[in-house]
Amino acid sequence: MVVIKHMEINNIYNEDCLDVMEDIPDKSIDLTVTSPPYDNLREYNGFSFDFQSVIQELYRVTKLGGVVVWVVGDATIKGSETGTSFKQALYFKEVGFNLHDTMIWNKRKCASIGSLTRYESTFDYMFVFSKGKPKTVNIIKDKPNKHAGETQHGSARGRDGIVRKTSNYGKKEIAQFGRRPNVWDIVPYFSKKERMHPAPFPEQLAHDHILSWSSEGDIVFDPFMGGGTTAKMAIANNRKYIGAEISQEYVDIANQRIKNNPT
Repeated sequence: MVVIKHMEINNIYNEDCLDVMEDIPDKSIDLTVTSPPYDNLREYNGFSFDFQSVIQELYRVTKLGGVVVWVVGDATIKGSETGTSFKQALYFKEVGFNLHDTMIWNKRKCASIGSLTRYESTFDYMFVFSKGKPKTVNIIKDKPNKHAGETQHGSARGRDGIVRKTSNYGKKEIAQFGRRPNVWDIVPYFSKKERMHPAPFPEQLAHDHILSWSSEGDIVFDPFMGGGTTAKMAIANNRKYIGAEISQEYVDIANQRIKNNPT
């Protein structure tokens, strides 16, 4: 059994995440994938959190080159969006993280907000923070190329304004799939068990971030484990995990999901 101090790896702790992180040594976590409670968009069994303290501790426990994926949105209160997501992103930078990528989770098919004064909200932010330069980057390539199989005939305009052929001109065949953009179209679909948590994120979302920013054997942390999606996807991709979840109800849901789907 792998242990960090007296902590067991591959375990969800029914504690406040700040208490859990107190027992995690400096520079121990390879990747954090989480969606914190934000504004009043969801009811989390009455619990709330101090995002500044959580971000400070995340910086301490993250390895040099480690990454934090922070999935968050904003409520609209008295006619104005709160901007909480941006406040949190700026605080990550203030404590020392790099804002490596600002990504969008496009949910596409989601319930209408019922407002006639603004466009329907169908996305959340996925902020990708790194502690220094990311040590692991595996960009997913699943965007179909329109000209797959053809020979590259690209050109580019130089700083002097002159258009020149690229180095691969006429030499390299265009691949079937190109790099995925930073807007991810993932339609939320949740089982009955997953819907027992108020704000789960899709397994594909956690799966793809774990593949993108970590390697096999790495430790993936989720300070707001909720229904256990991050843990389940860490196991599926041969990673280790540590979770914190203050609600015993959600810990029970998460452990049952892991038990039912161990691989």
